[in-house]
Amino acid sequence: MTALEAVPGPRVPGALPPGPGGAAGWHAGLDVGGSKVLAVLLEDGLLRRTVRVPSRPGVTGVVATAADAVGRLCAAEGLAPGVLASVGVGLPGVVDAAAGTVAHAVNLGLEDAAPVAHLLGQALGGVRVALENDLNAAALGAARVLGLRGDLAFLSLGTGLAAGLLLDGRLRRGHRGAAGEVGHLPYRPDGPVCPCGQRGCLELYASGSALAAAWPSRTGRPPAQEVFAAASQGDAAAGGVRDRFVDAVAAAVLTLVLTCDVEHVVVGGGVAQLGQPLLVALEVALRARTATSPFLASLGVADRVQVVRPELLVAPIGAALAAAEGTGEAVAAVG
Repeated sequence: MTALEAVPGPRVPGALPPGPGGAAGWHAGLDVGGSKVLAVLLEDGLLRRTVRVPSRPGVTGVVATAADAVGRLCAAEGLAPGVLASVGVGLPGVVDAAAGTVAHAVNLGLEDAAPVAHLLGQALGGVRVALENDLNAAALGAARVLGLRGDLAFLSLGTGLAAGLLLDGRLRRGHRGAAGEVGHLPYRPDGPVCPCGQRGCLELYASGSALAAAWPSRTGRPPAQEVFAAASQGDAAAGGVRDRFVDAVAAAVLTLVLTCDVEHVVVGGGVAQLGQPLLVALEVALRARTATSPFLASLGVADRVQVVRPELLVAPIGAALAAAEGTGEAVAAVG
């Protein structure tokens, strides 16, 4: 999806608020990453357009890229950005939803708190803009797109490892915005030093980047696809890499269930492109981990897990929903 695409549905379950003056409710949602911005346009809950544009670092770059993506979506429908009821933006890092700022988003070149909501609202001519952590947005989007009720964790297997939490119908950010940072739980105390300063953190074993480091691509295919395919064909080395990776992911899933007792663990991120092979391997690992404990076995952990492939766009859709429904503590508006 390197250019603008029209999407004839599907309808995102649940109504969205109407636009200004009772007009049709147009809402945009953006998932801002280190390499790309993925944006969607919803009309009364109907997914109408998507666009992907390369991202640029720094405050100016992030705001300009986001404004460009929104502008392209609106132009394709013959709309001016000012008619949008809201724009939701999901970003990595520590998001202060009340202040409309994001900090410590290293992959975006943002260290100090940047007022992205205010600046983007200005660039779009006064549109209401709300910020949310990208994984929180993905958790909200996964719940709505997949039609899941009950507490949910969205576990992302990407460059790092972390989860977004939707508990009691509300996004759980935590006291310092660190809720769901399971990637920095020590997994191997004698392991290598993590960039966070600890040793053997879980994301050094259970992330997409960890899998790529353990199995550098030999054919140009994504490492996750390559190693799973080789393992399925009987390659012993690939099988070992796959099993170690999946066991670490299982540890993350088990942690989320034991700490929050979530009903659903939705696995996403780049590695989720594997789909069914990842889910089957993860279920096997979870059943092996819980088989020796009657308590753990009684929790049915493996049955709580599903994999959502990236093409379902749960992150940008969740960002749009977060802004439209006011799930953030506050939204920033420019008048």
